[in-house]
Amino acid sequence: MATAIRVSDAASLAIHTMTLLATRKERSMTAQEIASTLKASKAHLAKVLQRLAHAGLLRSERGPGGGFTLARPGRQITLLQVYETIEGPLSSSTCLLHTRLCGGKNCILGGLLAKVNAQVREYLAKTRLTDLSTFSAARGG
Repeated sequence: MATAIRVSDAASLAIHTMTLLATRKERSMTAQEIASTLKASKAHLAKVLQRLAHAGLLRSERGPGGGFTLARPGRQITLLQVYETIEGPLSSSTCLLHTRLCGGKNCILGGLLAKVNAQVREYLAKTRLTDLSTFSAARGG
């Protein structure tokens, strides 16, 4: 069965990591600090951090006092960029059913899935890390 949007553990971890780092402003965080804060596997996080750094969303500093910081200001990074770095291009599936019996005409969902996909894409494209870091800070986390 197809899905409207798939958010894997890796994509969720990437979004949470990037939001966390956006609240830190100039101070970097080590992979261990991030894993501990997010209660995540350090090994899994390391793979996510590597992909985010390779995509140019994170900057990595080695050695004492090193760690990870955003490569550019949080206001310049959207959730869509973070999501697509991990998941690849956001698909625009138009059917929830494994086999289309309608041939794409007269959908029993009446185009609902296309509308939902468009709304999700728009939200992810418009939402910047600073939008979430403000929300996160207001909630105390």
